Amino acid sequence: MSDSVSSQLSTTATILLFFALLSLIVVAGALLWVSRPEPVAITIHPPPPTDTPMPTATFEPTATPGPLQVYVTGAVKKPQQTYILPAGSRVADAVEVAGGPTDDADLTHINLAGFLRDGAQIHLPALAEDDIVLATPIDSDSAEPIAGEKVRINSATQSELEALPGIGPVTATRIINYREQAGDFGGLDDLDEVSGIGPATLENLRDLVVFD
Repeated sequence: MSDSVSSQLSTTATILLFFALLSLIVVAGALLWVSRPEPVAITIHPPPPTDTPMPTATFEPTATPGPLQVYVTGAVKKPQQTYILPAGSRVADAVEVAGGPTDDADLTHINLAGFLRDGAQIHLPALAEDDIVLATPIDSDSAEPIAGEKVRINSATQSELEALPGIGPVTATRIINYREQAGDFGGLDDLDEVSGIGPATLENLRDLVVFD
């Protein structure tokens, strides 16, 4: 009888011990669960935008104008020479680089403010190139018109034109060049278009020329 009781007590103790251990495990697990660390939320922030300058438009480089080469003649101190001047130079610059005008230069028949172009010839006329009225009549072998005979401006030769008062070699050439380029003169007023002919010369020619 006593062995049976002892056996039952031993079984009961074993069961109680088992449940006690089970309870301890459950309690320990619960404590571990409660005491676990809270998850940390990780937020990734993008870097702030930088002030990157917008790309600027690029332009093709423009060609730099080259120097100008001009030939200067006439009433300058160093004529019949070729000179190199920078782009944008004017006629006055060409005259200056050629030593400047001589004392007999005629600056009224050239545009000193004009722009130069490459390969141009700049001619500064001299006062001596202007027409000179002869003080005495030319000899009888010349083309001076006979008294009462008028010079036909639209067909007259160089020598016939030079025989007229106030018309020298330069103006005679200008008259011929003008009528070849612009056509026949229609009247006395058209002669005023020729450089070197002024009102006084026109008046002297009034009774000496015809325009047929």
